[in-house]
Amino acid sequence: MVPMLSILVFSGAFTAATGVMAVTVGPQWRRVARLAMGHVEPSFAPLATLATAERRIAVRRWASAPVPVSVPAVARQLRAA
Repeated sequence: MVPMLSILVFSGAFTAATGVMAVTVGPQWRRVARLAMGHVEPSFAPLATLATAERRIAVRRWASAPVPVSVPAVARQLRAA
């Protein structure tokens, strides 16, 4: 009786574990196969792209700002920055 119960418990656990692995790896099997064959994916760096875009926007704002004519206007701009 005990050996049959242990076989049922372990086969159930094996079935559950196999099912969970199939469900989690299944949708990504092409990606996993590519990585296993040695094809490296390009890195994803959204922050670097964002920093470049923000720098570009800042330069455009700076370039489109009117040139101050008087010294007090320059002082106000420096204080604001």
